[in-house]
Amino acid sequence: MTHIFGRGLVAALAIGLGCGGVFALFYGANGLVERFAPGNSKNRLLPWVYLTPALLLLAVYLVLPTLVTIYISCFDARSQAFVGLTNYLTVFTDKTMGEAFRNNLLWLVGVTGGSVSLGLLIAVLADRVRYEPVPKTLIFLPMAISFVGASVIWKFIYAFRPAGTAQIGLLNAVVTSLGFEPVGWLVERSINNLALIAIMIWLQTGFCMVLLSAAVKGIPQEIIEAARLDGASEGQIFWRITLPLIRSTILVVSTTTILLVLKVFDIVYVMTAGNQGTEVLASRMFKEMFSFRHYGRGSAIAVLLLLAVIPIMVLNIREFRRPTPLR
Repeated sequence: MTHIFGRGLVAALAIGLGCGGVFALFYGANGLVERFAPGNSKNRLLPWVYLTPALLLLAVYLVLPTLVTIYISCFDARSQAFVGLTNYLTVFTDKTMGEAFRNNLLWLVGVTGGSVSLGLLIAVLADRVRYEPVPKTLIFLPMAISFVGASVIWKFIYAFRPAGTAQIGLLNAVVTSLGFEPVGWLVERSINNLALIAIMIWLQTGFCMVLLSAAVKGIPQEIIEAARLDGASEGQIFWRITLPLIRSTILVVSTTTILLVLKVFDIVYVMTAGNQGTEVLASRMFKEMFSFRHYGRGSAIAVLLLLAVIPIMVLNIREFRRPTPLR
Protein backbone atom coordinates (compact mmCIF):
# COMPACT_ATOMS: atom_id res chain seq x y z
CA MET A 1 0.00 0.00 0.00
CA THR A 2 2.85 2.36 0.85
CA HIS A 3 4.40 1.71 -2.57
CA ILE A 4 1.09 2.40 -4.35
CA PHE A 5 0.55 5.55 -2.27
CA GLY A 6 4.05 6.77 -3.11
CA ARG A 7 3.56 6.25 -6.84
CA GLY A 8 0.19 8.00 -6.68
CA LEU A 9 1.74 10.93 -4.88
CA VAL A 10 4.51 11.21 -7.47
CA ALA A 11 1.92 11.11 -10.29
CA ALA A 12 -0.20 13.79 -8.60
CA LEU A 13 2.84 16.02 -8.08
CA ALA A 14 3.91 15.55 -11.70
CA ILE A 15 0.45 16.50 -12.97
CA GLY A 16 0.19 19.44 -10.61
CA LEU A 17 3.65 20.77 -11.35
CA GLY A 18 3.19 20.21 -15.08
CA CYS A 19 -0.14 22.01 -15.30
CA GLY A 20 0.99 24.68 -12.86
CA GLY A 21 4.24 25.18 -14.74
CA VAL A 22 2.41 25.64 -18.04
CA PHE A 23 0.00 28.08 -16.43
CA ALA A 24 2.84 30.03 -14.80
CA LEU A 25 4.77 30.14 -18.08
CA PHE A 26 1.92 31.61 -20.11
CA TYR A 27 0.70 33.87 -17.33
CA GLY A 28 4.19 35.26 -16.74
CA ALA A 29 4.89 35.75 -20.46
CA ASN A 30 1.54 37.46 -20.92
CA GLY A 31 2.29 39.77 -17.98
CA LEU A 32 5.70 40.69 -19.37
CA VAL A 33 4.21 41.58 -22.75
CA GLU A 34 1.42 43.61 -21.17
CA ARG A 35 3.86 45.50 -18.99
CA PHE A 36 6.89 46.13 -21.19
CA ALA A 37 5.72 45.90 -24.82
CA PRO A 38 5.36 49.35 -26.36
CA GLY A 39 2.02 50.61 -27.66
CA ASN A 40 0.33 48.68 -30.44
CA SER A 41 3.00 45.95 -30.54
CA LYS A 42 1.20 44.06 -27.74
CA ASN A 43 -1.45 42.68 -30.09
CA ARG A 44 1.25 41.45 -32.46
CA LEU A 45 3.42 39.89 -29.74
CA LEU A 46 0.73 38.08 -27.71
CA PRO A 47 -0.05 35.41 -30.37
CA TRP A 48 3.64 34.55 -30.57
CA VAL A 49 3.83 34.25 -26.79
CA TYR A 50 1.34 31.37 -26.93
CA LEU A 51 2.65 29.87 -30.17
CA THR A 52 6.35 29.85 -29.31
CA PRO A 53 6.32 26.85 -26.89
CA ALA A 54 4.42 24.75 -29.42
CA LEU A 55 6.77 25.83 -32.23
CA LEU A 56 9.79 24.94 -30.10
CA LEU A 57 8.35 21.49 -29.39
CA LEU A 58 7.69 20.97 -33.09
CA ALA A 59 11.23 22.03 -33.89
CA VAL A 60 12.74 19.67 -31.31
CA TYR A 61 10.54 16.63 -31.97
CA LEU A 62 9.77 17.04 -35.69
CA VAL A 63 12.07 19.39 -37.59
CA LEU A 64 15.32 18.39 -35.88
CA PRO A 65 14.76 14.60 -36.25
CA THR A 66 13.89 15.16 -39.92
CA LEU A 67 17.16 17.02 -40.53
CA VAL A 68 19.11 14.33 -38.67
CA THR A 69 17.43 11.62 -40.76
CA ILE A 70 18.37 13.41 -43.99
CA TYR A 71 21.94 13.74 -42.70
CA ILE A 72 22.23 10.04 -41.76
CA SER A 73 20.82 9.00 -45.15
CA CYS A 74 24.02 10.29 -46.77
CA PHE A 75 26.28 7.86 -44.88
CA ASP A 76 27.15 4.19 -45.31
CA ALA A 77 25.97 1.24 -43.20
CA ARG A 78 28.19 2.11 -40.24
CA SER A 79 27.41 5.85 -40.53
CA GLN A 80 31.12 6.61 -40.85
CA ALA A 81 31.78 7.28 -44.52
CA PHE A 82 29.92 9.96 -46.44
CA VAL A 83 28.39 8.39 -49.58
CA GLY A 84 26.15 11.21 -50.80
CA LEU A 85 23.15 9.99 -52.80
CA THR A 86 24.37 6.40 -53.07
CA ASN A 87 21.75 5.11 -50.63
CA TYR A 88 18.99 6.76 -52.65
CA LEU A 89 20.31 5.23 -55.88
CA THR A 90 20.36 1.82 -54.20
CA VAL A 91 16.80 2.28 -53.02
CA PHE A 92 15.62 2.90 -56.58
CA THR A 93 17.69 0.12 -58.18
CA ASP A 94 17.44 -2.69 -55.61
CA LYS A 95 15.13 -5.54 -56.66
CA THR A 96 13.55 -5.90 -53.21
CA MET A 97 12.89 -2.17 -53.07
CA GLY A 98 11.22 -2.38 -56.48
CA GLU A 99 8.90 -5.00 -55.03
CA ALA A 100 8.19 -2.74 -52.04
CA PHE A 101 7.38 0.21 -54.33
CA ARG A 102 5.05 -1.95 -56.41
CA ASN A 103 3.27 -3.29 -53.33
CA ASN A 104 2.89 0.17 -51.83
CA LEU A 105 1.31 1.38 -55.07
CA LEU A 106 -1.06 -1.58 -54.96
CA TRP A 107 -1.94 -0.73 -51.37
CA LEU A 108 -2.54 2.93 -52.27
CA VAL A 109 -4.93 2.06 -55.09
CA GLY A 110 -6.65 -0.86 -53.37
CA VAL A 111 -7.10 0.52 -49.86
CA THR A 112 -7.92 4.11 -50.84
CA GLY A 113 -10.27 3.15 -53.65
CA GLY A 114 -11.88 0.30 -51.74
CA SER A 115 -12.42 1.97 -48.37
CA VAL A 116 -13.54 5.34 -49.76
CA SER A 117 -15.88 3.75 -52.31
CA LEU A 118 -17.40 1.38 -49.76
CA GLY A 119 -17.64 4.14 -47.17
CA LEU A 120 -19.45 6.42 -49.63
CA LEU A 121 -21.76 3.63 -50.79
CA ILE A 122 -22.70 2.70 -47.23
CA ALA A 123 -23.13 6.36 -46.23
CA VAL A 124 -25.55 7.01 -49.11
CA LEU A 125 -27.52 3.78 -48.71
CA ALA A 126 -27.70 3.85 -44.91
CA ASP A 127 -29.02 7.41 -45.06
CA ARG A 128 -32.22 6.04 -46.63
CA VAL A 129 -33.20 3.47 -43.98
CA ARG A 130 -34.76 3.81 -40.53
CA TYR A 131 -32.34 1.42 -38.81
CA GLU A 132 -29.35 3.45 -40.00
CA PRO A 133 -27.43 3.33 -36.65
CA VAL A 134 -27.30 -0.48 -36.63
CA PRO A 135 -25.28 -1.12 -39.81
CA LYS A 136 -23.14 1.96 -39.19
CA THR A 137 -22.26 0.74 -35.70
CA LEU A 138 -21.32 -2.72 -36.96
CA ILE A 139 -19.18 -1.30 -39.78
CA PHE A 140 -17.48 1.23 -37.49
CA LEU A 141 -16.63 -1.35 -34.78
CA PRO A 142 -13.33 -2.46 -36.39
CA MET A 143 -12.03 1.09 -35.81
CA ALA A 144 -11.87 0.21 -32.10
CA ILE A 145 -9.34 -2.55 -32.86
CA SER A 146 -5.64 -1.80 -33.24
CA PHE A 147 -3.84 -2.79 -36.41
CA VAL A 148 -1.95 -5.48 -34.50
CA GLY A 149 -5.14 -6.85 -32.94
CA ALA A 150 -6.90 -6.90 -36.31
CA SER A 151 -3.91 -8.69 -37.85
CA VAL A 152 -4.04 -11.41 -35.19
CA ILE A 153 -7.77 -11.87 -35.81
CA TRP A 154 -7.30 -12.14 -39.57
CA LYS A 155 -4.32 -14.45 -39.16
CA PHE A 156 -6.74 -16.97 -37.68
CA ILE A 157 -9.25 -16.28 -40.47
CA TYR A 158 -6.55 -16.90 -43.11
CA ALA A 159 -5.05 -19.90 -41.27
CA PHE A 160 -4.05 -22.76 -43.59
CA ARG A 161 -3.82 -26.49 -42.96
CA PRO A 162 -2.94 -29.15 -45.56
CA ALA A 163 -5.76 -30.75 -47.51
CA GLY A 164 -7.43 -33.60 -45.64
CA THR A 165 -6.89 -32.11 -42.18
CA ALA A 166 -9.28 -30.03 -40.09
CA GLN A 167 -9.15 -26.35 -41.04
CA ILE A 168 -9.02 -23.85 -38.18
CA GLY A 169 -9.17 -20.84 -40.53
CA LEU A 170 -12.64 -19.51 -41.25
CA LEU A 171 -12.05 -18.92 -44.96
CA ASN A 172 -10.47 -22.29 -45.61
CA ALA A 173 -13.19 -24.00 -43.59
CA VAL A 174 -15.75 -22.44 -45.93
CA VAL A 175 -13.67 -23.26 -49.02
CA THR A 176 -13.23 -26.91 -48.08
CA SER A 177 -16.90 -27.28 -47.13
CA LEU A 178 -17.73 -26.28 -50.70
CA GLY A 179 -15.51 -29.07 -52.02
CA PHE A 180 -12.43 -27.05 -52.97
CA GLU A 181 -8.81 -27.34 -51.84
CA PRO A 182 -7.65 -25.09 -48.98
CA VAL A 183 -5.84 -21.92 -50.06
CA GLY A 184 -2.64 -20.53 -48.58
CA TRP A 185 -3.91 -16.95 -48.41
CA LEU A 186 -0.67 -15.57 -46.99
CA VAL A 187 1.67 -17.78 -49.01
CA GLU A 188 0.30 -17.59 -52.54
CA ARG A 189 2.02 -14.60 -54.13
CA SER A 190 -0.89 -13.98 -56.49
CA ILE A 191 -3.32 -13.23 -53.66
CA ASN A 192 -1.41 -12.57 -50.42
CA ASN A 193 -1.08 -8.82 -50.98
CA LEU A 194 -4.80 -8.61 -51.74
CA ALA A 195 -5.50 -10.56 -48.54
CA LEU A 196 -3.52 -8.01 -46.52
CA ILE A 197 -5.19 -5.10 -48.30
CA ALA A 198 -8.61 -6.54 -47.37
CA ILE A 199 -7.69 -6.18 -43.68
CA MET A 200 -6.92 -2.49 -44.12
CA ILE A 201 -10.15 -1.92 -46.04
CA TRP A 202 -12.06 -3.67 -43.25
CA LEU A 203 -10.48 -1.35 -40.69
CA GLN A 204 -10.72 1.90 -42.65
CA THR A 205 -14.18 1.67 -44.21
CA GLY A 206 -15.90 2.67 -40.96
CA PHE A 207 -13.81 5.83 -40.69
CA CYS A 208 -14.59 6.80 -44.29
CA MET A 209 -18.27 6.03 -43.81
CA VAL A 210 -18.66 8.26 -40.74
CA LEU A 211 -17.09 11.34 -42.33
CA LEU A 212 -18.81 10.88 -45.69
CA SER A 213 -22.15 10.23 -43.99
CA ALA A 214 -21.83 13.53 -42.11
CA ALA A 215 -21.07 15.28 -45.41
CA VAL A 216 -24.06 13.68 -47.14
CA LYS A 217 -26.37 14.71 -44.31
CA GLY A 218 -25.04 18.26 -44.58
CA ILE A 219 -26.35 18.68 -48.13
CA PRO A 220 -29.40 21.00 -48.05
CA GLN A 221 -32.54 18.96 -48.69
CA GLU A 222 -34.02 21.86 -50.68
CA ILE A 223 -31.48 21.22 -53.43
CA ILE A 224 -32.32 17.51 -53.54
CA GLU A 225 -36.06 18.16 -53.61
CA ALA A 226 -35.70 20.79 -56.34
CA ALA A 227 -33.72 18.33 -58.47
CA ARG A 228 -36.39 15.66 -58.05
CA LEU A 229 -39.12 18.12 -59.00
CA ASP A 230 -37.13 18.93 -62.15
CA GLY A 231 -37.21 15.25 -63.05
CA ALA A 232 -33.66 14.27 -62.08
CA SER A 233 -33.12 10.57 -61.42
CA GLU A 234 -31.41 9.30 -58.27
CA GLY A 235 -28.29 8.58 -60.31
CA GLN A 236 -28.19 12.12 -61.65
CA ILE A 237 -28.70 13.51 -58.16
CA PHE A 238 -25.79 11.43 -56.88
CA TRP A 239 -23.35 12.29 -59.67
CA ARG A 240 -24.30 15.95 -60.23
CA ILE A 241 -25.27 17.13 -56.75
CA THR A 242 -24.09 14.80 -53.99
CA LEU A 243 -20.58 14.12 -55.28
CA PRO A 244 -19.69 17.76 -56.15
CA LEU A 245 -20.97 19.02 -52.80
CA ILE A 246 -18.97 16.49 -50.76
CA ARG A 247 -15.84 16.55 -52.93
CA SER A 248 -13.79 18.32 -50.26
CA THR A 249 -14.76 15.69 -47.70
CA ILE A 250 -13.89 12.91 -50.13
CA LEU A 251 -10.49 14.50 -50.65
CA VAL A 252 -9.87 14.77 -46.90
CA VAL A 253 -10.86 11.15 -46.36
CA SER A 254 -8.77 9.99 -49.32
CA THR A 255 -5.77 12.02 -48.16
CA THR A 256 -5.99 10.61 -44.65
CA THR A 257 -6.23 7.08 -46.02
CA ILE A 258 -3.29 7.61 -48.38
CA LEU A 259 -1.12 8.91 -45.54
CA LEU A 260 -2.10 5.90 -43.45
CA VAL A 261 -1.30 3.50 -46.27
CA LEU A 262 2.09 5.07 -47.01
CA LYS A 263 3.29 4.20 -43.52
CA VAL A 264 1.51 0.83 -43.21
CA PHE A 265 3.70 -1.54 -41.22
CA ASP A 266 1.78 -3.34 -38.46
CA ILE A 267 -0.38 -5.52 -40.69
CA VAL A 268 2.50 -6.62 -42.92
CA TYR A 269 4.86 -7.27 -40.00
CA VAL A 270 2.36 -9.36 -38.00
CA MET A 271 0.92 -11.31 -40.92
CA THR A 272 3.95 -12.08 -43.10
CA ALA A 273 6.93 -10.04 -41.80
CA GLY A 274 7.31 -8.80 -45.38
CA ASN A 275 8.05 -12.27 -46.74
CA GLN A 276 6.49 -14.06 -49.73
CA GLY A 277 6.48 -10.91 -51.84
CA THR A 278 4.56 -8.70 -49.36
CA GLU A 279 7.33 -6.21 -48.58
CA VAL A 280 6.28 -2.54 -48.32
CA LEU A 281 8.38 0.58 -47.80
CA ALA A 282 7.87 0.82 -44.04
CA SER A 283 8.67 -2.85 -43.43
CA ARG A 284 11.76 -2.57 -45.63
CA MET A 285 12.87 0.52 -43.72
CA PHE A 286 12.49 -1.43 -40.47
CA LYS A 287 14.61 -4.31 -41.80
CA GLU A 288 17.33 -2.03 -43.13
CA MET A 289 17.65 -0.18 -39.84
CA PHE A 290 17.09 -2.86 -37.20
CA SER A 291 17.85 -6.17 -38.95
CA PHE A 292 20.69 -5.19 -41.30
CA ARG A 293 21.89 -2.19 -39.23
CA HIS A 294 22.14 -0.10 -42.39
CA TYR A 295 20.93 3.17 -40.92
CA GLY A 296 21.84 5.19 -44.01
CA ARG A 297 19.65 3.15 -46.34
CA GLY A 298 16.83 2.98 -43.80
CA SER A 299 16.97 6.76 -43.37
CA ALA A 300 16.88 7.19 -47.16
CA ILE A 301 13.62 5.22 -47.29
CA ALA A 302 12.22 7.38 -44.48
CA VAL A 303 13.11 10.53 -46.42
CA LEU A 304 11.38 9.17 -49.53
CA LEU A 305 8.23 8.50 -47.50
CA LEU A 306 8.37 12.08 -46.22
CA LEU A 307 8.73 13.42 -49.76
CA ALA A 308 5.77 11.31 -50.88
CA VAL A 309 3.56 12.98 -48.28
CA ILE A 310 4.31 16.57 -49.36
CA PRO A 311 2.46 16.55 -52.75
CA ILE A 312 -0.59 15.03 -51.08
CA MET A 313 -0.74 17.81 -48.51
CA VAL A 314 -0.23 20.50 -51.20
CA LEU A 315 -3.11 19.01 -53.21
CA ASN A 316 -5.26 18.95 -50.11
CA ILE A 317 -4.61 22.63 -49.34
CA ARG A 318 -5.29 23.70 -52.94
CA GLU A 319 -8.56 21.77 -52.98
CA PHE A 320 -9.78 23.56 -49.86
CA ARG A 321 -9.23 26.91 -51.56
CA ARG A 322 -11.42 26.03 -54.55
CA PRO A 323 -15.13 26.85 -54.55
CA THR A 324 -17.47 23.89 -54.35
CA PRO A 325 -18.61 22.97 -57.89
CA LEU A 326 -22.32 22.44 -58.46
CA ARG A 327 -23.65 21.70 -61.89
